[in-house]
Amino acid sequence: MYNDILGYIYLPIQSASALMSVIAPITLSARNLIRRFGQREVIHGVSLELRHGEVLGLLGHNGAGKSTTLQMLTGALLPHSGEIEICGFDLTRQPQKAKAQTGFLPETPPLYREMSVNDFLIFAAKLHRIPRAQIADALTETKRRCGLQDSGKKIIGTLSKGYQQRIGIAQAIIHQPAVIILDEPTVGLDPSQIRGIRTLIRELGNMHSVILSTHLLGEVESICDRVEIMHHGRLIYGDSSTKMQQYGSQSGFIVTLLAPPALSELEALTDVQQIDPLSTTQFRILHAANTNPSAALLALAAQHGWQAEQLVPLRTRLEDVFMQITQDEKL
Repeated sequence: MYNDILGYIYLPIQSASALMSVIAPITLSARNLIRRFGQREVIHGVSLELRHGEVLGLLGHNGAGKSTTLQMLTGALLPHSGEIEICGFDLTRQPQKAKAQTGFLPETPPLYREMSVNDFLIFAAKLHRIPRAQIADALTETKRRCGLQDSGKKIIGTLSKGYQQRIGIAQAIIHQPAVIILDEPTVGLDPSQIRGIRTLIRELGNMHSVILSTHLLGEVESICDRVEIMHHGRLIYGDSSTKMQQYGSQSGFIVTLLAPPALSELEALTDVQQIDPLSTTQFRILHAANTNPSAALLALAAQHGWQAEQLVPLRTRLEDVFMQITQDEKL
């Protein structure tokens, strides 16, 4: 059974090449992927690229098609049409070489709970065809990277879910793949475990290429360089996580004035576009992009005794951005 799960990888690989001086090399390229279940098309022309040293977040609601897409990228599920290349190897024409470049953690980690951590990872190393003479070093290095140095003799089933998730990641990286694909790697973990797994993923992104699917927006903000949003089997948005946060955003700030003037005086400020009273002393002020009337407002407040107490720039929440992007797709 386990051989069926990990059997998509056959050959040992060398570590990914160093970053190019200007643009990192492409490690994974998918073009126009289509997948059907029966007569129903569930993935519609998905295309994406991944570069060395990049962490890409595949974001979407449950049922958006994230897991199906990741299974196609690993070769666990064949697309009905489209092309996938991993480190220059075509996944259809050269499956062994392409799959050897990939490490995969499914949503449910493929673990033998009755085995010790060491025995399981040695078993995984053999499935990945790591030469026998290199297995001990691979085991030591993988346990170090995943924080499992003191867990080698422990039985997997006795460990916490967070540690089991680390073991799942360890089996995916023990052969030093160029591309690491993680499906919902923090689902079901407590906050402390989530923080540890996110730190590990960010570290993996320094030496590999990482794709992770998630519906947790905090995951995107904390560890992803770039975001692709999937909605009903289609990629509807792709950009850096920073630019995603700026999507549809409005420049402005919230100011507290303990002795505020008439609203008309605030509206008369240069570049102010809109003022929304939030209370008798607090106002949301929207202004034109690339301008900032906050300094002028504070100067007037000091001059006229408006008693400015607090001024906080508006910050768009990723939850709001995600909802706006997916809502825009429906329009």
